[in-house]
Amino acid sequence: MAVKEKWPKCLVQFEDFSNDHCFDLLSKYREKLLCFNDDIQGTGAVIAAGFINAVKLIGIPVEDHRFVFLGAGSAGVGVADMLVKVLEEQGKMTTEEARKRFYLVDTKGLVTTHRGDKLQSHKIPYARTDVTDNLSTLLEVVRAIKPTGLIGLSGIGKSFTEEIIKELGKHTKKPLIFSLSNPTSNSECTAREAYEWTEGRAVFESGSPFDNVTLSNGVTYEPGQGNNMYIFPGLGFGAVLAHATQVSDGMILAATKALAECVSEPDLAKGRIYPRIPQIREISAHVAVAVMECAISEGLARLDASSSSWSRSDLLKYVQERMYSPSYDPSTLARL
Repeated sequence: MAVKEKWPKCLVQFEDFSNDHCFDLLSKYREKLLCFNDDIQGTGAVIAAGFINAVKLIGIPVEDHRFVFLGAGSAGVGVADMLVKVLEEQGKMTTEEARKRFYLVDTKGLVTTHRGDKLQSHKIPYARTDVTDNLSTLLEVVRAIKPTGLIGLSGIGKSFTEEIIKELGKHTKKPLIFSLSNPTSNSECTAREAYEWTEGRAVFESGSPFDNVTLSNGVTYEPGQGNNMYIFPGLGFGAVLAHATQVSDGMILAATKALAECVSEPDLAKGRIYPRIPQIREISAHVAVAVMECAISEGLARLDASSSSWSRSDLLKYVQERMYSPSYDPSTLARL
């Protein structure tokens, strides 16, 4: 609030708050000042964007997917929340219908309402009431639920074992595997493991960078990296340029869809569900434009009255003219 008093149009990005505080702090401040939590909302947006493109490769309708999460902290619940919004919009589902597609696993097993412990508030919306078995391990959950997607945000390296991934592969033609924990040593599995243990059928993305993988059949796979850098610069920049009063769920969903749109058809044909990193400035501009459009349409922008009639090309020019470039003009270098 001191920042808002000093700089009323400044955006505050929350980062690395513990699970005991991050959800309450975001809820307390998100309508009082311009802010967002990157661990919750940025992670959720970038993974949801990857899912939008993964659906095109997997061939299963959005509403027919089932997700098992290893990790039910801020990042895990943030991803689940954004995927719920995608299911609501693209699958024509209610929030409750969408949430029934999610099975969260923490250190005590499947999160349920009846396992005997006091659940943290952020887990309660996803606590299962319909699973009576005591599923205490990830393997047991995958075997019982038969998910289409396995998402890791646990911070526990090598937790997606060969047995678990092969079990996942039994129940879906193209299993979705998101091994998202950082750094590489904490990744739930490697790209090679995901591809080898599914005979190259997996749609794989990671939080850490992995090299291309060539299997014994001679096919080379290009794993992508679902990194928050795809979202938070454009989301923050668009919100600031719009002089928005808050970062709404609609603005975050707009950023999600804008990122998904940045993947070219040739890259999608190669199995990539995220754009290439060298395009990051163009991607960030595209995301910022989408965020501004949403802020204007939701009445949250404090630009001049004419902004409501700006075209997308007008907004793109407005964004590009205001992007910082970390380089020196040659004439400046010559004077130095």
